Amino acid sequence: MMSRSQSTFRYEKLTWPEINDAVELGKVFVVPVGAIEQHGPHLPLDMDCVAPTEIERGVGQLMPEKVLVLPTVNYGYTAHVMDFPGTINIHYEHFIHQVLDITKSLSYHGFNKIILLNGHGSNMPNLDLVARRTNLETQAECVALSWWMLLTVDKTFMARWRESQFPGGCAHACELETSIYLYLDGDNVRRELNRSEIAAHNRESQFNWIDLFGAGVAPVVTWTSTYTETGVCGESARATAEKGRIVYEESVRQLAGLVEFLHGRSKPSRRDHHRVAPTGPAPWGERSLGES
Repeated sequence: MMSRSQSTFRYEKLTWPEINDAVELGKVFVVPVGAIEQHGPHLPLDMDCVAPTEIERGVGQLMPEKVLVLPTVNYGYTAHVMDFPGTINIHYEHFIHQVLDITKSLSYHGFNKIILLNGHGSNMPNLDLVARRTNLETQAECVALSWWMLLTVDKTFMARWRESQFPGGCAHACELETSIYLYLDGDNVRRELNRSEIAAHNRESQFNWIDLFGAGVAPVVTWTSTYTETGVCGESARATAEKGRIVYEESVRQLAGLVEFLHGRSKPSRRDHHRVAPTGPAPWGERSLGES
């Protein structure tokens, strides 16, 4: 019979002695990170929280003996979307510090494999820094990725569901996001208000275009209200719950594969190439290699 620490994948449902057991099991940690922001007239504000939360819980149900998932970080960096009512912004420095404090706390307790599963595109530059700092300032290995990038692991998968134009058909409140919301919580989609809109910058230049699955070499990241009237960026009218089921199941499958990879991975050892040993801590305060 599996112990509770083996069978439970939700971090907050464990007790502190069971956390010790989970550390000994070498569980991989998944932190879903989202945002509360506008997603057009048809999708609720919590789109970017719902998708990563449900995907990581799907993986937890699939392999509870190898994974633990944290309650969702619900608020993200959304300053550029504040022209649309309802959006909640967290200053990027506060956001970075909050998530870094989470990863450092996990590492302090002994969890050394951490996945930051993102649901909001503009969180990624900040989460990239969090992952890098976690890797340099703790004993943990941390990776950050947006959930939709899991759909690119299998190079044949996109053709199985995407019908919208590229670029621009899948960018925000689009064919992909509307589909997965229709599958996960369809009763809260305002279907009668679902209208496609291609963002203006996708029609401007070969340099300045954005899609969830690619971008121009010099995209101008600015106020959302300058390139969309409705808040939709993509062909949301092409969305279906069946597409949502397909992308959800693929996301869970690929995230499970990432968990397996990290669970069995040994952390590479550092090698100091200085002829003279450093005389103090690294510039950010971390101990030098070999310092006790």
